[in-house]
This record gives sequence, C-alpha cells and structure tokens, in this order.
Amino acid sequence: LFEETGLTVGKDFFLAFSPERVDPSNPVYHTRNIPKVIGGITPQCTQVAKMLYSTVVEQVVEVSSPKTAEMVKLLENTFRSVNIGLVNELCLMSSKIGVDIWEVIDAAATKPFGFMPFYPGPGLGGHCIPIDPFYLSWKARMNGFDPRFIELAGKINCHMPEHVVSKVQDALNQRGKALKGAHVLILGVAYKKDVNDVRESPAFEIITTLRKKSARVQFSDPLVEKITIGKKEMPSVALSDELLQQTDVAVVVTDHSTFDYEYILKNVSLLVDTRNATRNLSKFQNKIIKI
Repeated sequence: LFEETGLTVGKDFFLAFSPERVDPSNPVYHTRNIPKVIGGITPQCTQVAKMLYSTVVEQVVEVSSPKTAEMVKLLENTFRSVNIGLVNELCLMSSKIGVDIWEVIDAAATKPFGFMPFYPGPGLGGHCIPIDPFYLSWKARMNGFDPRFIELAGKINCHMPEHVVSKVQDALNQRGKALKGAHVLILGVAYKKDVNDVRESPAFEIITTLRKKSARVQFSDPLVEKITIGKKEMPSVALSDELLQQTDVAVVVTDHSTFDYEYILKNVSLLVDTRNATRNLSKFQNKIIKI
C-alpha cells in the first residue's frame, strides 16, 4: 500500500515484524526482559525497528526477514503444543496401566539435562497455543507438505475435554450416581491459572458437553465474573459450605492459587482434579480422581 504511493521500503518507510511473546501472570518475565525477535523487509528496516524496540526491551534478536520472525513464533507455540500433546497421551496411557503420570513427571524433571517437564491438563487454551499450530499446518498444506506430527498432537489435545467428561462420568458411576441430573461444579474457567482470560479455554467445551449429557453445571472462578456459552450467560458462583455439600462432583479445570483446596475437599464428596492441584492433600485421597 505504501509502495503504491511511490514510496520505497527501506528508504522512505521501514517495515518489520516482531511476534508477540508474553506469559500472563508470570512474576519473572515481562515486556522489558523478554527478548524481542525482529525481522525487517530490508536490513535497514531491521535496524530501525531494533533502535525503536531497544528503548523498551533489554534484548533484541535480529532475524533475516519477517517470514522468519513469524516462523519463530509458530515454532515456539507448536513446540509447546506438541510436547503437551505427548504428555497428554502419556497421561491417557498411564491411567490405563495404573501409573501416576504426575509422579513420573516430577521424577523425570530431576534429570539435569535432556528433559523439560510438560504437564497434562483438560485441554489447551489462550489465543496462541491452541491456534498457531493449526495455522502452521494449514500453511504447510498450501505449500504441498503434510504436517502429520503437528496435527496428531492437536487431535490429542482437542480430545482432552472429552476425556475429562468421561472421568467425571466414571467417577460418579463408581459412587452409584448418574451424570444425568448430577450437580457438577467447575472450579476455574480461565485458560490458565491466576488470569482472567477465557479465550479458547477448555472449560467451555467441558461445560457444553456436560450439559448435553443433562448434568446441572455451575462454575466458580474468582477472576471471571461471567461467561457466555451459546446465547446463555453463566455467572460465577461463590464457594460456600452449602454449595459444595450439594455438589455431586467438583472439577478443577483451572488451578487458581486463591482456591482453598483443603476447604473444598472438606465439604465436597467427590473431586476430579485435572491439574494436580490437590497433590499435597493425600488425606482426602478417597475423594480425589485425577485425569
């Protein structure tokens, strides 16, 4: 558009791309100390963009082009998606053979080289990790490449909300209760702990599926006032002795730090924990089902 007016890139105007890098609620890494990747149309564009960003960030990482800079972002998020897909599959496998995947991961994480811990969960959320790998996959297919590995990880991650619902249904069955008509309390609907962002949160699919199976669903989230599923608005409910005691099963979807899990377990009869939030509460072991 600029060139159509007679301007020349790298001379009259300078264009570069710098992908977003952010980890909401991270107490250590923030805008200033997260290295900023920059790729310009020309070397001059990269240098001008570097000078601009250097006024607000500590480190600028130069790459050869905007396309490379975009691919950096896609690699970072696909790396997370694929590794989460791997550990989610191991979680599903471990439940079949009677192994605690959380204990396995904690032990493996003591290896000082060649291993990075990733953790299973109810599904991916946020505006990057659930979406970027599928964008990359689509772009690859446009260029004649079949990205089977990336798409398999995506399928496994997309299956996790369904797995959570199955766990809830099985847990109720073991107590002689049906999911139909059961009172299910979802604990946390944000896509990650200690944030109020619900974009692409797996809680939405979990709630929708539970409702389709005729469960009575409520949610409690100290950071999210309300959500909309379909055309219906759902308000967050405050935790109380009465609410918890009337709940057939509570489900930890988002492990906010402000949840008092001991208080919850003292009052609720059954809890499905998708985040290992109750790891230090073994005295309530008979009430806890892990995914």
